Amino acid sequence: MIRTLLLCAGGQYTRGNEELVQQWRQQPDGILWLDIQDEVTPEVRALLQGFGCDELAIKDCSRARHPPKVENFDSNAFLVFRGISQIDEALDLVPQQLGVWVGSNFLITVHSGHAVSVEHFLESAAPDNLLQSPSTLALGLLHYAKGRYLEKLMAAEERIGDLEDQLLGEQSNEALKELVAYRTRLRKLRRIFNYHQRMAETILNDGCPLLGTGDDGSYHIRRNLYDRCERVSSLCTLYYELCGDLVEGYISLTSHQLNNTMKILTIITAIFVPITFIAGLYGMNFDNMPELHYEYGYFFVLGEIFALAVAMIVLFKKIRWL
Repeated sequence: MIRTLLLCAGGQYTRGNEELVQQWRQQPDGILWLDIQDEVTPEVRALLQGFGCDELAIKDCSRARHPPKVENFDSNAFLVFRGISQIDEALDLVPQQLGVWVGSNFLITVHSGHAVSVEHFLESAAPDNLLQSPSTLALGLLHYAKGRYLEKLMAAEERIGDLEDQLLGEQSNEALKELVAYRTRLRKLRRIFNYHQRMAETILNDGCPLLGTGDDGSYHIRRNLYDRCERVSSLCTLYYELCGDLVEGYISLTSHQLNNTMKILTIITAIFVPITFIAGLYGMNFDNMPELHYEYGYFFVLGEIFALAVAMIVLFKKIRWL
């Protein structure tokens, strides 16, 4: 699916499809947003090449899991960004790779599926006159996507806190499984966010002239984009480490309880081993065992067993096993 939004020299916006590309070419002062929601077919490739898009950049855009990056060319700048198709409070992410070309009078976005940030700005670009600056709109796409990530991370913080309370209170295995799932998803997100932060740092430090340099009008949005990327990355790392600490703490607590149980069983075993030995010794069926014929032999053995048990308990208390 190809969608276009054309800002004419007079300030009027026109929505359409591929046909608006020819109309834009006939208006030197017009600004075009071309959105392609499709795989990179030969027809799409030819269309992109008509805008001066580099062949290697087109290949990078068509790869399903290309790392986010920013690259400069003679007539445009190219960005690959890991956006969002769907994400919930459990941080179960369905990513959507977004390829963006920014020129002086055009913006191209390419994605194979639903992209939240693109859909948002396609609705608001005309009312808010955002297409007047393609570079600002491109930065806005990235900024909005990071805002969605931030929103879901903040929602996950409350749930992680609830899971922490459950582990400390009930020691629920279900809570542990959910924490491990959070940790796994946060590890994947952290890798994506590290790429995003490096890309935002490049843009902030004048690494992409078409997106702004120095203290020009785009500085504040470039700064906000970098700050948001840094915050999202920091929060993701914080929650990842928190989940890891909670899992390790739960395992340590469980191991401590198991050690206490084994300690009690060891004490019981240590007390009954000599008692069992004495009982087994006098349980042997030999005829010549003088103690068996003593009048008070039974009570003597019971007293010996009791005294031995008390002695073992006193010993364990002395060495602080009890």
